[in-house]
Amino acid sequence: IKFTKAGTVSVRVSVVVGVGLTRWTVEQQTTSLNPPLQESVVKENGQHTITFEIEDTGFGIAKEELDKLFQPFVQTKTGQQLQEGTGLGLTIARSFVQLMGGEITVSSLVGKGSVFKFDIKLSVVETADIKSQQPIRRVLALEPNQPSYRILIADDALDNRQLLIKLLSPLGFELWEASNGIEAIEIWEKYCPHLIFMDMRMPMMDGYEATKQIRLRERNREDFQAKIQTGQATAIVAVTAHRLEKERTTAFRVGCDDFIHKPFREADIFDALHKHIGVRFVYAESTAASTETKVEILTPEAIAALPPDLVANLRQAIYNLDVELMQTLIAQISELNQPLATAIASLAKDFKYRQLLDLTQPTT
Repeated sequence: IKFTKAGTVSVRVSVVVGVGLTRWTVEQQTTSLNPPLQESVVKENGQHTITFEIEDTGFGIAKEELDKLFQPFVQTKTGQQLQEGTGLGLTIARSFVQLMGGEITVSSLVGKGSVFKFDIKLSVVETADIKSQQPIRRVLALEPNQPSYRILIADDALDNRQLLIKLLSPLGFELWEASNGIEAIEIWEKYCPHLIFMDMRMPMMDGYEATKQIRLRERNREDFQAKIQTGQATAIVAVTAHRLEKERTTAFRVGCDDFIHKPFREADIFDALHKHIGVRFVYAESTAASTETKVEILTPEAIAALPPDLVANLRQAIYNLDVELMQTLIAQISELNQPLATAIASLAKDFKYRQLLDLTQPTT
């Protein structure tokens, strides 16, 4: 895609036909880059072997370059001429496939394009193994006879802080705000909150360093052991738009107790409060969120009822995969139509961006 101005990229997935799977012959490789896919129900030890093929109509790769194609920082002649890429993409892709027990192979014709292929074994998931959707319960209030819980919201984005304040303030929590890690530490020192919702990416001092500093200062306090034994040490929940496993691992390593992705659901926040500091809630009567209900909420009419600028900005944020801006705009939508905002957030959380783009398509 980076090397050509026009063409196609095709992705094909098929089930391997067992041991006797017919592979390309040399003659086929010289005439076609599009072999027929085969279907099968053959499985081994409860697993199917699945073949993935990615075909492009690009410049192709010369035969003498194929042997070094997967070496790090090595580029083909085309890549060198166009000064695109770093020579790491295929190396990383090959490592991922090998971790899953497969191996990438390539067939290419100069002037016609290339086909990259790999097989991996995947376990069959039975219907009974799929967890049924849990009912969504709306929080009405806090149960009586509980402590006055102190919550710190640390986030450099005002809209993100206000989103949590609007959610938690009506329930009676004592709330504090911080726009960076330094402020978060100062408020923690002064008020000792029960729980901190800590954004990981903030100016001056990020959430990782702030969490690390808080944990270090906790250990130096005389009453630290007593607080640990009684469960009164501050719980820190990382809140971030980044979904890389490295981010999650780092958050836990510096001392976070939990990890929540943006855009989050209300239930994610309430579950964290219950899990880490024992908050008990009074819930409305449980109702299962059915697919039909979501479809009824997510209608072009409901989208059209929103301010045009808000819809246009949301569409642009989705197109740019700007998760932070999406969350901010969804928070604005919640002030106008809470069920619609929740449904949009649910689609965004599941990466159903194509459906969101279709819904926000301008009407003519």
